[in-house]
Amino acid sequence: MTRVLDIVTAVIRDETGRMLLVRKRGTSIFMKPGGKRDAGEDDLTTLARELKEELGCRLVAAERLGHFSAPAANEAGFTVQSATYLATVEGDIAPRAEIEELVWIDPAAPGDLRLAPLLTQQVLPALANTR
Repeated sequence: MTRVLDIVTAVIRDETGRMLLVRKRGTSIFMKPGGKRDAGEDDLTTLARELKEELGCRLVAAERLGHFSAPAANEAGFTVQSATYLATVEGDIAPRAEIEELVWIDPAAPGDLRLAPLLTQQVLPALANTR
């Protein structure tokens, strides 16, 4: 039986349309920032907390892109279910907490980075359909 990780993630884009991805310490796969809910948290409370902890920025606005599911990138035997939001943030973005590296990619041509299945199978195609 597959175990499920229920998370909330953000698509953060810069003024040129590039998308922010993060890589957690001790891993090699890039993914969207975000994380698991704490008890009693709703999506936007979780997202605001995670962005502050991981990137040091403040969530200003969020519009739901969708709810997606795929095999977890770093937890074998798990499926990740993500409420994913197009997020607007303010403040200086820098790696904090468990985040080791940040990259900005062109969502239409992400290059040769190792990307999480949720991103490649679900989120990037959904973003392509919003243009």
